[in-house]
Amino acid sequence: MPSTLAFADVPSNQNAMPEASIKLRPYRHGDAEAFRLLNEAWIEKYFGLEEHDHEILGDPEGHVLAQGGHIFFATACGTPIGCCALVPMEPGVYEVAKMAVAEEWQNRGIGRSVLGYTIQKARDLGARRLYLETNSRLANAIHLYASLGFQRLPPRQSPYVRANVFMELVF
Repeated sequence: MPSTLAFADVPSNQNAMPEASIKLRPYRHGDAEAFRLLNEAWIEKYFGLEEHDHEILGDPEGHVLAQGGHIFFATACGTPIGCCALVPMEPGVYEVAKMAVAEEWQNRGIGRSVLGYTIQKARDLGARRLYLETNSRLANAIHLYASLGFQRLPPRQSPYVRANVFMELVF
């Protein structure tokens, strides 16, 4: 059974957490466990972890950051409650990957905020295109991506068995 993040010090009542208390920030040393736990929770809920998940989640500093990528977090009272990564694919192109929001924080706009922040950071980095892979079971995520300008692509090969929806955002 996977570990879960401890949210004891973070109010989970929507009315108790003013929107201004949610902070968006880049990865910091020590964030690897939060990144892993946030992602393991949703992947195991819907699908099951795959080898590529274990690689990235087991060493985000080596598999994302050291490759020129970035990881961003949404936090409440300093505790990571959401995340999203930019994984470099080629110059000017990043994969949007490992986007997660803790279940008790979902449906409050946090996914939209962390994804919007990630898109803006990609633009700041000079990206010309963002790519992502997801699954048709994740209708809310697909709706979110489309609402922020992502367009569907034809099916393609993926390192993930679960990937059956492919999208891109061209700047």
